[in-house]
Amino acid sequence: MRGDGHPSYATRPPLRTEQVEDRTSMAPHSQPGTQGRLLHAATTHVGLVRSVNEDAHAAAPPVFVVADGMGGHSGGDVASRLVTEEFSPWAGRTFSPSGGREAVVAALVRAQARLRAYAELREDDSRLQYAGTTVVLALLVQGPRRPQWLVANVGDSRAYAAGPAGVQQVTTDHSVVAELVAAGRITEEEAAVHPERHVITRALSSLDLPEPDFFDLEVADAPRLLLCTDGVSGLVAPDDLATMLTAGEAPGTTAEALVSAALSTGGTDNATALVVDVVG
Repeated sequence: MRGDGHPSYATRPPLRTEQVEDRTSMAPHSQPGTQGRLLHAATTHVGLVRSVNEDAHAAAPPVFVVADGMGGHSGGDVASRLVTEEFSPWAGRTFSPSGGREAVVAALVRAQARLRAYAELREDDSRLQYAGTTVVLALLVQGPRRPQWLVANVGDSRAYAAGPAGVQQVTTDHSVVAELVAAGRITEEEAAVHPERHVITRALSSLDLPEPDFFDLEVADAPRLLLCTDGVSGLVAPDDLATMLTAGEAPGTTAEALVSAALSTGGTDNATALVVDVVG
């Protein structure tokens, strides 16, 4: 579904990143009148093969979003941007766990409607009918006793949690190889080199609006979250990814290190990493 027909660069371009910074936001804690901090930063890069960066990301605490578009210029980049735009106005809002799920689904419905309208206005361009995007997001919601993370995904963009138990992949990829691994037909090592490893089974597009998967996490178990596209998770070895997430560096340093690692192993895809820490 992705990756064909893009020009290659003869030499590696210098690392250029967007929105690489550590930002501090206030996050509600369980005790009335007390607050903690959310430290967050993102890095994105077009990679060393693609000519267009179809990734998009948004940080509007309490929500953080990463999307990986498919379909080429004026297709995938538009799809990913439309999704992240739906969450950008959420800054400062408060959600319950159930209200958060409803709000996420409603935002994806609006994004899909906008993408469909965009494609219909340009019906002479058949590429737009197949443009789509993955999405992975983390929303800090107010649980019964304390804040919790509500994580959602469509496609193969991932969320990882770093906490007392180490680094864990939170989301499950919606992809051909993930289904083959789950069925016991191939191993994780075989999945990494499988010819259909980039074929996903769910994506938000002008033609389709699949249900997202939801995951609930205690903040204490996930004081650090990584949201990333497969241009990071597919190129950075799991052990290296875990080492970078637990090295104790600031979110901006960590996000940039992850994207740099993806570039150093080939940079065959757009790469985006968004890191969020809950402090205090």
